[in-house]
Amino acid sequence: MSEEVIKAEGLTKVFNKHLTAVDHVDFSVKQGEIFGFLGPNGAGKTTTINMLITILKPTEGKASVLDFDIAKQDNEVRNVIGVVPQDYTADEDLTGLENVLLCADLYGIPRSIAKERATDLLKLVELTDFKDKKVQTFSGGMRRRLELACGLINRPKVLFLDEPTLGLDVQTRTATWNYIRKLKKEYGMTLFMTTHYLEEADALCDRVTIIDHGKIVVIGAPEELKHGLGGDVITLGIREDDDVSELIRKVEHVKDAKRENGSYRIKAEYGEITAPFIIEALRKKGYTVTKLSLTEPTLNEVYLEYTGKSMRDAEESREAFAAQRMTMRRARQ
Repeated sequence: MSEEVIKAEGLTKVFNKHLTAVDHVDFSVKQGEIFGFLGPNGAGKTTTINMLITILKPTEGKASVLDFDIAKQDNEVRNVIGVVPQDYTADEDLTGLENVLLCADLYGIPRSIAKERATDLLKLVELTDFKDKKVQTFSGGMRRRLELACGLINRPKVLFLDEPTLGLDVQTRTATWNYIRKLKKEYGMTLFMTTHYLEEADALCDRVTIIDHGKIVVIGAPEELKHGLGGDVITLGIREDDDVSELIRKVEHVKDAKRENGSYRIKAEYGEITAPFIIEALRKKGYTVTKLSLTEPTLNEVYLEYTGKSMRDAEESREAFAAQRMTMRRARQ
């Protein structure tokens, strides 16, 4: 587990000489771990993965996969990795088996070997009964599982997964998680995945990197990052418009209090004990508490701590920006 199979130093990608998608990121991935890149759409996750799998050339910096330089030894990198892209790539006019065999042909794997591997992989992802069906008849979950089989045909030492459960229903997403866990547990595979699902990163990843606007803001195990927040999170609202942050901070065991959108986000040790003292302190000063919730730290709280916004807010702001751009384009036509 101590061997580093992926290393990046100052990795940067600039498009059109002014749009910095990935900004001097440094990280390493250990042998046999599931390493997650967590961030909203447009944060730089897919651009990073596309550099590592040699689709894009870095503008600056360097990176290696199993000691092969991604810029200078791209063929060697491609031979030792597997890729499950964000978009569906299977040919709809071919059957499931034919698609896996096509991927094997691209790797130059002899048909005698490829057929046996393809059969085993389709069994792994529970598509044996559908191997002779055309992909156009597959559901979204079946297509995602087929993509996984295709990505494993060359028996990669490192598997890259770009948003592996994007658009899937909860049941299919959970099944995909089980396949990913199986690859690590039974095959000792190293997996690099991107996601914007907080629960996915928490459930699967040994370590998580939070990336925002192309920059890495923190790296660590999910439990380590949550524990680093230093306590429970109390969300509180009052009827009055006054800012009572300073009053709340004076309560014992309160570590911090911030006013956000009319509510207060409070970090406190022993939250279930501290909350009543906060209510009492506010009551004595004539304030009325209208709502209060207590939660243990989550990855969303971690994201909020390091970026100043929740993941949902980040997604919504980017969606609004994209919609605005589309409106402007239409207006120009």
